[in-house]
Amino acid sequence: MNGKATTIRTRLERGRSALGPALELVHTGRAPTRAVLTAELGVTRATAGAVAAELEALGLIQVDSRPGAAAGSQGRPSHRLAVNDSGPVVLAAQIHADGYRAALVGLGGRIVATAPGRKTVSADPAQVLGAVVEAGAGLLRESGRRCVGAGLAVPSAVAEPEGTALNPLHLAWPAGSPVRDIFAEEVRGTGIAGPAFAGNDVNLAALAEHRHGAGRGAQHLLCVATGHRGVGGALVVDGRLHTGSSGLALEVGHLTVNPDGRPCYCGGRGCLDVETDPLAFLDAAGRAPGPEVSLLQQSRELLRGQYDDPAVRAAGEELIDRLGLGLAGLVNILNPDRIILGGLHRELLDADPERLRAVVADRSLWGRSGGVPILPCTLDHNSLVGAAELAWQPVLDDPLAALAASQGGPA
Repeated sequence: MNGKATTIRTRLERGRSALGPALELVHTGRAPTRAVLTAELGVTRATAGAVAAELEALGLIQVDSRPGAAAGSQGRPSHRLAVNDSGPVVLAAQIHADGYRAALVGLGGRIVATAPGRKTVSADPAQVLGAVVEAGAGLLRESGRRCVGAGLAVPSAVAEPEGTALNPLHLAWPAGSPVRDIFAEEVRGTGIAGPAFAGNDVNLAALAEHRHGAGRGAQHLLCVATGHRGVGGALVVDGRLHTGSSGLALEVGHLTVNPDGRPCYCGGRGCLDVETDPLAFLDAAGRAPGPEVSLLQQSRELLRGQYDDPAVRAAGEELIDRLGLGLAGLVNILNPDRIILGGLHRELLDADPERLRAVVADRSLWGRSGGVPILPCTLDHNSLVGAAELAWQPVLDDPLAALAASQGGPA
């Protein structure tokens, strides 16, 4: 092989090895132009151009070669890069105590379509997962989009490598249900050839927020959230979820914040799980939960519309103080550089941000030395988006191999 051919082959191999990192940069919005992509990858402009062109040929991104210069700018503007709005999607599913939902999610964390949410969850995991996958398959048939994988978010710690829901306390499912295997079997039954994954819903919410929402740029991101029932936590370190040795890290819902408090489903008492979730708020406010809408929605409406009511305010302050105690303990242990709150906790932060931040600062060693930013989550359906991130990860790691592996899926 002559020297010129060797050089071309070397550039091609270098460019292909950069496909995954380049796609992740565009996917997370960190490379809006080819100039930024060149700098982030540390390659030549020619190599970055070749990488962008190949990702475009794969149908993953769009390259705008004539973006037009901004007013007052000098020099030739760089080509703009964006995910392909008509490109492949993944099937995302979320199960929670008050129902379940399926969606199609594209690159960039963009929800393309969602199926109507269901409001009941049976005690049979296979029945529920079969129904949610069928709902997603219906969306695929309607859209005509190519699907490259599937991800599932469940309100339970998911043990690895088994993929079992270890403690679905707020579902009637048996402990240790093999949710990933059941989900994968249902996905394969629809003809989707891509891989299927499952994870804890708050872990996945944190991953989505880190890549596309309020957690962008954080090096050590702590997420604490209460959805329809219970409380979960997650830690993202340098862009990756910290899940511990077997997927069970950050079970923050079972931190004790009130030793004389409510009995917890885990057998303890006064856990964050039962002291700061929607049911605890409604109970503290003296409101009987109704069957019309979810506990989370009832709590949100009460906080947003009736916070001037003394009983509602007292209940909110009680939950804020309990939540602040839990966050302060986590700050002392984990030393995060940002905290984001989801579900009802986001509403509590919005209702009285100074009270929550004061409790955390007063009770945490590092909080008193300067404070940790506490922000609300910003993504709608962040657990669904996070479930999609699981399915997109093989494509981000190796676009060529992942797309080839999913060729058997429905168009």
